[in-house]
Amino acid sequence: MNKTVYWVLGIAIVIQFVRPDFQNPKVDATVALNTDQEVMGILKNSCYDCHSNETKYPWYHNVAPVSWVMSNNIVNGRKALDFSNWANIDAKVKLERLERAKQLVNIEMMPKNEYLLMHKNAALNSEEKKRLEEFFDSEIEHLSNS
Repeated sequence: MNKTVYWVLGIAIVIQFVRPDFQNPKVDATVALNTDQEVMGILKNSCYDCHSNETKYPWYHNVAPVSWVMSNNIVNGRKALDFSNWANIDAKVKLERLERAKQLVNIEMMPKNEYLLMHKNAALNSEEKKRLEEFFDSEIEHLSNS
């Protein structure tokens, strides 16, 4: 029993040295999403930690293995839809991603439940979902007509 505790403690300490890169890339305002204040407020509160280069890191991002999960979610979130590089996203890709984002918000898969565990204020209420849906629809229509 005693050896097991030492091994577990040793492993817990060693894994703290395997650290993801938590540097936010610089945001270029000329390519970042710029829309009305209401939508920006919703996106920044519920989406930007994973879908922009403006991630706000909580204290526990320094603790492995939580840091690994967070890093993976952020990397994948930025790949899926990055509001900090909005103007650089190909129109066809942007259209697909917006349609997917709309669907995920509607079926309450975004924000992710694991994110909401520690960020209760990021949960979208019905008015915020409706406003995001209007934003997504407006952008989809604009892109479809271009």
